[in-house]
Amino acid sequence: MKKQFAVIGLGRFGGSVARALCEMGYEVLVVDKNEQRIQDFSNIATHAVVADTTDEEALNALGIRNFDIVVVAIGEDIQSSILTTLILKELDVQTVVVKARNALHGKVLYKIGADKVVYPERDMGIRVVHSLISPNILDIIELADDYSIVEIHAGEFFSGKTLKDLDIRAKFGCNVMAIKSGDRINIAPLASDRINEGDILVVIGHNDDLQRLEEKA
Repeated sequence: MKKQFAVIGLGRFGGSVARALCEMGYEVLVVDKNEQRIQDFSNIATHAVVADTTDEEALNALGIRNFDIVVVAIGEDIQSSILTTLILKELDVQTVVVKARNALHGKVLYKIGADKVVYPERDMGIRVVHSLISPNILDIIELADDYSIVEIHAGEFFSGKTLKDLDIRAKFGCNVMAIKSGDRINIAPLASDRINEGDILVVIGHNDDLQRLEEKA
């Protein structure tokens, strides 16, 4: 059975999350105080409701505890974001994912029970910077403050060499998790697997080590 999602707050981030989930065929409830935003999603989401999510009774009436994952994407109003998160956890919502504006906001959200905190503006900033300074980096996922998973476009340095030849783990302290060659993805590649120019390497490691590898790419 597919998971059911609720998205609270239909600003740029919440709207894009809701739209993507709907396009993937999930059942999505969208909630916002702004009637126009709800109107815009009335033909996209499964349910679109105007409500104040800082009101426990209003959230209860929506049957919010029946949803597997609730995304709190309230933008500017930090107080509403915190209060909504608190109520959702008190209503025993299984998983609450909350957008934070800054580290302090994120710390408070974790303290009151948020299961996952995301920083879309910061993360997008990191991705943009990486794309500017490292054109071989196609995407980056931050695992923690110091560790990431990156997609590296294999240039001349990698071309025609096996993972054993490159010895990336010993020389750079990183692990190659997968190699994408066209439409084919080689999960957990062997030391004898050869890399061709244009392949994409999915690599995990400490950010400093990844940067050294990027410079070689």
